[in-house]
Amino acid sequence: MEHSLGIAIDAMGGDYAPSAIVQGALLALERGIAPLVLVGEEQRLRSELGSQASRPGLVIHHAGEVVDMDESPSQALRHKRDASITVAARLVRDGQAAALISAGNSGAAMGAALLYTGTIPGVERPAIATLLPSKRGRVVLLDAGANADCKPSHLLQFARMGAIYAQVMLGIERPSVGLLSIGEESSKGNELTKIAHAMLAAGLPNFAGNVEGKDLVNQAVDVVVCDGFVGNIVLKTGEGFADLFASLLHAQIARYPDLLANEELAAALERFGRTIDYAEYGGALLLGVMGVCVISHGRSGPKAIARAIEVAREAAASGMAQRIAAAFAQAS
Repeated sequence: MEHSLGIAIDAMGGDYAPSAIVQGALLALERGIAPLVLVGEEQRLRSELGSQASRPGLVIHHAGEVVDMDESPSQALRHKRDASITVAARLVRDGQAAALISAGNSGAAMGAALLYTGTIPGVERPAIATLLPSKRGRVVLLDAGANADCKPSHLLQFARMGAIYAQVMLGIERPSVGLLSIGEESSKGNELTKIAHAMLAAGLPNFAGNVEGKDLVNQAVDVVVCDGFVGNIVLKTGEGFADLFASLLHAQIARYPDLLANEELAAALERFGRTIDYAEYGGALLLGVMGVCVISHGRSGPKAIARAIEVAREAAASGMAQRIAAAFAQAS
């Protein structure tokens, strides 16, 4: 299904750019997602694409600079106005693209989205919303790294945005929201979570109270809220354990190669692998900006980039930013 506006992809951002980004875009085209705009150094992208450079539904938009992964986002945005992430964000601002995707410097991606699309009125801090696998499906976690230091009011805003995300992207009519803390009781936690608990209880109809780390995998609630410092640690720890489980499982299977001759077992193992593979989730949405910005893992391969493009298309088609803006306008 094609949309009139393309999805702008930072083709130079990521550990394996531009090769993995280009291959991911081609994979998305095969899945019927178009048009796509690859933003980056034109000659290098044409070299990567080869005969596919003139493929229908694919556009190359030149950008002569790149923001490195270890570069200061503020310095880069100030001095590299022709960087691929900056140019891609301007395409969204100018109405030439419906969404922005980057697997590059996440700080620069957030900064570019803020600078060129702005924040939704009433949102003090945008938040990164990511999906985590659980026993019953998927749970929304935010903030996953945009804001290391937060006020209680920020967590209330994250909760509202996260609930809308769960409604739009997961189809949950009345998503429950929990506040990540060190105990279920409202008296547990640090000063931030104690005050936030009272604010969420008073201002959020579907607030289920505090949840602990174990509740993320048990999916005691649909949306889990925390500050970005805690959220990023949760995310990275989860990724590490997923890699550990996968490697331990592979090591055991290697000892009994005949196991894979069982088709049902092989299929079950494949499903398990997809469940814990971050590439299946594509990328995280930056909620609270007036546009769609998907932040992908720096080591994203083609499959993860293709999935991120799908996420961007779904968020743009659903009017995610507009729904959040309407909800905040109604609450003001």
